[in-house]
Amino acid sequence: MKGQRLVLALVGGLLVAFLVTPIVALFTSATVSEVAAGFRHPLVWPALRLSLTTTSISLLVVVAFGTPLAWTLARRRGRLWQALESAIQLPIVIPPAVAGVALLLAFGRSGPIGSLLAGAGWSVTFSTTAVVMAEVFVSAPFFVQAATSAFRRVDPKLVLVSRTFGASPLRVFFRIALPLAAPGLGAAAAMAWARALGEFGATLMFAGNMPGTTQTLPLAIYTALEADLRAAQAISIALVVVAFCLLWLVRVTLRGSLEVA
Repeated sequence: MKGQRLVLALVGGLLVAFLVTPIVALFTSATVSEVAAGFRHPLVWPALRLSLTTTSISLLVVVAFGTPLAWTLARRRGRLWQALESAIQLPIVIPPAVAGVALLLAFGRSGPIGSLLAGAGWSVTFSTTAVVMAEVFVSAPFFVQAATSAFRRVDPKLVLVSRTFGASPLRVFFRIALPLAAPGLGAAAAMAWARALGEFGATLMFAGNMPGTTQTLPLAIYTALEADLRAAQAISIALVVVAFCLLWLVRVTLRGSLEVA
């Protein structure tokens, strides 16, 4: 029995080694001074400011519109609602380049919505607005999926009792559902923000790669690889650290909420 468990552990360990080795190489293949020099590259700080700005805006949009949607999905049953939930989750599984093409066809100058905007003298493609739209498109499904699960963990008896005592649907939502689901919603927001921060393909296709306007951190890595590997490495390290901190925060938050429950 011990030998079988050892074999299983060794087989799993091979995958762990494969996943961990590139991350270790990322952190150990350069000295601290080299990484610091990479952060001084002129691409880094404009891309950082743009990423922080656009992801903050996209997160506000996702939370504002996604939270009521998640509550609605959590309270509804039936094939139609299941189909709608699957459609909302579709951007999770489609390639980012496909998402970029879809956004371009919908909101580009020749698209059904983009042509109307162009007629009003407003073009969203290859602009900072396009960056935010791409980030919302790819991150919203993560938030809605996790937020729906958080709302489904709310005891329906509490909702029923509140409605029995005359509480309005909005009062139930704000006074019962939101406080009880808050830890899960926080974790969902963290996941959505991390996905928006790492977005590359849809942004490149729909917004372009213009420094100071549409060049986010992942696009800055792509550009820096052509001339300065250390700058690309420095940005990559920063993104890995942020991602690790967010994952740790999500795990701690969810574990705490489950223990309270």
